[in-house]
Amino acid sequence: MRRKIPSTQSLICFEAAARHESYTRAAQELALTQSAVSRQITALEDFLGIALFRRTRHGVALTPAGADYARQIARQLDTMERDTLDAMARQGQGGSLQLAAVPTFATRWLIPRLPDFAAKHPDITVHIETRTRPFLFNDTPFDAAIYAGTATQTANWAGTKSTVIIEEDVIPVCSPALLAGRKLLSPVAIARMPLLQQSTRPDGWRQWFDAQNVDAPRAHSGPRYELFSMIAIAAAHGLGVALMPTLAIQDELARGELVIACERLLRGERSYYLVTPAVEDERPALTLFRAWLVAQATATDSQPPSARSPSRPAPPSRST
Repeated sequence: MRRKIPSTQSLICFEAAARHESYTRAAQELALTQSAVSRQITALEDFLGIALFRRTRHGVALTPAGADYARQIARQLDTMERDTLDAMARQGQGGSLQLAAVPTFATRWLIPRLPDFAAKHPDITVHIETRTRPFLFNDTPFDAAIYAGTATQTANWAGTKSTVIIEEDVIPVCSPALLAGRKLLSPVAIARMPLLQQSTRPDGWRQWFDAQNVDAPRAHSGPRYELFSMIAIAAAHGLGVALMPTLAIQDELARGELVIACERLLRGERSYYLVTPAVEDERPALTLFRAWLVAQATATDSQPPSARSPSRPAPPSRST
């Protein structure tokens, strides 16, 4: 059956003209004449049966229908371009995955482990973009998402299925200087120290102190930061004690920039999930990626908190 799709050239001309709201600038970008762009858009309007632009004193402007169509077409052309570049890069081999991921998990846990996936599956390319909130898969190019949230939040993500990767443990950490020679701090001592707050988890410290049966009137006090990476830097510079996911601080612990302030782990409310569209015919590349993720997570959970990071060679010694 023949598809009801206009020519690609007319869509490219329309997208450029819509972006600039100018036939002239679209023609310059595409190395065409203005009349050629105008003919393509006229043909597209005839195909659709709607007006996409209206004439103004200064040129052209999108109609409401044109503006809506432009948003849809721009996204589809971007997807086509990514798919084309991906096919060219693979030279006909293997496949690719478009992955949306929360930034902390992607940079601190996933990406350092991807060389292992690449070694096991060299024909599969993984592309990653950051997303922190649920979205409709049909409106994006993503094959899967790594999402941080509660079981209820994940269950309410319509049209998806999910696999738990890692349940999040949190632990207090601080700069070595903040310990002032002490090996560890008690929960009572931490309650008297400056507490660094994560703005999207305002009850984090309160939950930790409650689990230790410690009265902490200042559990909600202290400077707030949006990202865990910001909190880690603030803690390393001695601004206070941070309650951090163990998977997010392995590099700082290994370098000695941060130390564990109190060895009282708390299993957080959130977990990291692999979320995928609820379809029966899942792509083989995605099935392989899920199995690899679960295996990596199992290996991580079997290690103590101070060792939960990918293995890396020891740094070279320096002579003085």
